[in-house]
Amino acid sequence: MTEAPVRLLGPRPADDAVPQRRARLADRLYGRLMEEIANGRWVEGARLPTEKELCQSFDVSRAVVREAMMRLQADGLVVTRQGSGTFVTRRPPVRLLELAPADALAGHLRAMEVRLGLEGQAAKLAAQRHDRAGLCAIAEALSAMRDAMEAGAPAQAADFRFHRSVAAASGNGMFVQVLDMLAAEVRDSMSVALSLTRAGSRERSARVLDEHVRIHDAIAAGDGDGAEIAMRYHIDQARRRMTDRRRDM
Repeated sequence: MTEAPVRLLGPRPADDAVPQRRARLADRLYGRLMEEIANGRWVEGARLPTEKELCQSFDVSRAVVREAMMRLQADGLVVTRQGSGTFVTRRPPVRLLELAPADALAGHLRAMEVRLGLEGQAAKLAAQRHDRAGLCAIAEALSAMRDAMEAGAPAQAADFRFHRSVAAASGNGMFVQVLDMLAAEVRDSMSVALSLTRAGSRERSARVLDEHVRIHDAIAAGDGDGAEIAMRYHIDQARRRMTDRRRDM
C-alpha cells in the first residue's frame, strides 16, 4: 500500500505571493528533512530519495525540493554527487529538535548567515573606533556571560548584550538598528545554541566562552582584522554546533 504524501501545500496563492510561499514551503521541507536525518532515518552515508520521490512524498514542487536541498548542502548536512544522488554527510544533534520546531530551524540558520557579514564588519570597526565606555560595555557583557555559564544558567541575555555592545562600539548606529531588527531571531538561535552547549561538556562551554574572549581581546587590542576573523569564526562555529551531532559534547 502506497504511503500517503505529507502535505505541505495549502490553497493556491496569487501569482505575486508564489516566491514567498515557495520559500516558506522550502523552510518547512528543510525542517522535515533535517528532522528525519537527526532521528536517524537517514544516517551518515545514506542516499536520500530522489527529487521526484521527495516531490511525491511531501506533495511539493521540484523548485521547493531544490531550494530545501540547497540549504541542506549549504549547512553541510548533505552532498550531491553527479550521477549518484544526494547523500547524508552529517547529522544534527537529536536534542536540537527538542529545542526548536523543525520548521524554525531554517530561519535560525539563515539569521546566522546574515550575522556573519554584519557582525564581522561591526567587530572590525569596533576594534578601530571603540572608546573606553564601549569596551567596558563589551567586557561587562562578557563577564555576565561567564558568570551565567559557570553557574549552568541560561546565558542568552548576556550573549545578546555582548553582540549588541560590539555593534554599538563600531560607532555606526545602523549596525545596532539591524541587529535589533533581527533581535527575535537572533535571541532564539542563541537560546538553541547555548542550550546545546549547556547540555554538553565543560570543554564545550569553555570553547564557546573562549570564542567570545577572543573577540573582546582583538577589539581591545585594536586588531580590526583579528576581531572580524574571531567574530566570523564564532558565528560559524555556533552554526556548526547546531548542525553536527559530533560537536554535541
